[in-house]
Amino acid sequence: MLSLLAQRPAALCTGSRSALSVAARSRSNYTIDSSQQVSTFANQNKLPRLPIPTLKATATRYLKTLRPLLDNAEYARAERAVSSFISSSGLGPVLQRRLQEVDRQAPASWLENIWVQKAYLEWREPNYINANWAALLADNPNFPAIGDAPSGQPTGPQLARAARLIVHLLEANDAINQGTLTADSQRGTPMCMNQFKWQFGTSRIARPGCDGLVNQYPSTATHILVMYRDQTVEVPVYNNAGQRASLVQITSQLLQATRRVDDLLARQAQPQPSVANLTAGNRDNWANARQILEKDSANVESLAKVDSSLFSVCLDVNVDAKDISDPERSVALFTHSYSGGNRWFDKAIQLIVLGNGRVGVNCEHTPADALTTGSLLMEAMEKETGIYKDTASCAELAEPMPIQWNVTPEVVKLIDNAQKEAGALAGNLRMLLGNMTQYGAQWIKTLGVSPDAYFQVALQAAYFRHHGKPAPTYETSSLRRFLHGRTETIRSCSEESLAFSKVFDDKDISLKKKLQYFQQAIAAHLEYSKAASLGQGVDRHLLGLRAQIQSPEEAEKALLFQDPSYIQSMSFAMSTSNVTPGEKFRGAFAPVVPDGYGINYAMDKNDLKFSISEWLSSPVTDATAFRETIYKTLGDLYDAGEYAKNQ
Repeated sequence: MLSLLAQRPAALCTGSRSALSVAARSRSNYTIDSSQQVSTFANQNKLPRLPIPTLKATATRYLKTLRPLLDNAEYARAERAVSSFISSSGLGPVLQRRLQEVDRQAPASWLENIWVQKAYLEWREPNYINANWAALLADNPNFPAIGDAPSGQPTGPQLARAARLIVHLLEANDAINQGTLTADSQRGTPMCMNQFKWQFGTSRIARPGCDGLVNQYPSTATHILVMYRDQTVEVPVYNNAGQRASLVQITSQLLQATRRVDDLLARQAQPQPSVANLTAGNRDNWANARQILEKDSANVESLAKVDSSLFSVCLDVNVDAKDISDPERSVALFTHSYSGGNRWFDKAIQLIVLGNGRVGVNCEHTPADALTTGSLLMEAMEKETGIYKDTASCAELAEPMPIQWNVTPEVVKLIDNAQKEAGALAGNLRMLLGNMTQYGAQWIKTLGVSPDAYFQVALQAAYFRHHGKPAPTYETSSLRRFLHGRTETIRSCSEESLAFSKVFDDKDISLKKKLQYFQQAIAAHLEYSKAASLGQGVDRHLLGLRAQIQSPEEAEKALLFQDPSYIQSMSFAMSTSNVTPGEKFRGAFAPVVPDGYGINYAMDKNDLKFSISEWLSSPVTDATAFRETIYKTLGDLYDAGEYAKNQ
């Protein structure tokens, strides 16, 4: 997911946040009530800026994260490299001063542009699976998922549920535009709300070498993008006066959209290759195709309609019956869509609705973090469970129109390449779901232990049991307590977690002693988690320093980054993320290294839910067997906890 930093300075490739072209309809008379806007963004000017840690603090913490991963000789070598780097004659102080200057020049955060560019926009491999994240949303009791669905045509449950969720997402967009969305806080600490400005009307734009982002805030486009049978359709959901369509109207719009595509395809002897498939391929391949498409003025208009659309809704009709009925197979479908079909993977939000009414999402990660987008989706799902009092129909609502493309033979070839690449990626990815029903967060709290720390330590023990070695591990920590904050890495593999993992199955060590090791591992994880959330982790600071390197000669002098331990410690064999609660939202993503796992988990009151992914080409991983090891480890920890409570 994360590209290694290119050894060159570069400006952020984000493009403009202004309105796109005249081809993108917008609500021209849309106004914001400034008296209401304060509720969403009132705390922005109170938020602190993200600090830059001292070189010594980062060096100390960084070396501590290396200790469980290296032998004594490797650690001594890394220690010398770090010491040289931060010394007064090393390159570290020079890079630190440059980073401090970046901070002085940055309107909000020294990290913001560096993170968006280096973690996402410069990534040239397909973001389709490598960067996008997916989720299976809970079935709605008001729209119970039917066991099966006819293939090749839309269904009533599919259109009904899609329309209901569209209404609630549009309500969220209106609230963000008007500033009436309640500002987030955590234990009384206000959280930055800037990411919500990037949820709607946002698209990643493929460009050679470095992609861009387009976004309009307030998000006043009048249409959404509907994907149906691999075709793109502009579907108006507001009229030109800014009035939102009713639920009845939106349902009708979706039905009209599918019928118009059906009619269009019926008139074609052979369906035109789908331009949308390009979004699943290599980014430079897509950038090349986009530049060719942009030579035609009609294509420029079509691209603007897609890019400016508020979000995308994918109505899947050509789906294997088992992928519809089996939730585990459904989440895999939401992740890869076979070979990337019927998706526009550059949209910040893609709602995916199957014929039986089951819903998932696939979201482009660059503009916002999964927890931010997830909060909007979970609120929409909360609203869709009740009786909806429909609004009045809006007048003069434009009709859905299939988006037309003029495709050259060269673009057709690039589409074919993208489909083959996406198919190979999808075929190499295994995605599994895990459900530990024996206990949940409520029981874990009876031990006086943080549920998140508990699960992370359990993962470390499970990996050691299964693979016989420690795993460099990435856990996401939010930096939203800071202005324009995104994420930091919690390096979950610690000396303490490794020590516990080693003794956990040692029959010569008492359970009491094992639990002492366990508590030490928990304490170490909590200490790192707190530091990371306060901007004192190591990964973002090191990224910021490396971004200041200005030449290959300087790169050679940056010994910390030249030492093999730097890449080794960033090769996260487990990439993990806590997206609690999991009752309505089952997240999923691919591993970030060839021989790794991607693990998304949620700590609900009475159960623990997780997804686990792997690359089938890996000779090292086995997600099916590792899932069983996780189950066993969680079960053994439960037995140990119950024993300790009864002593």
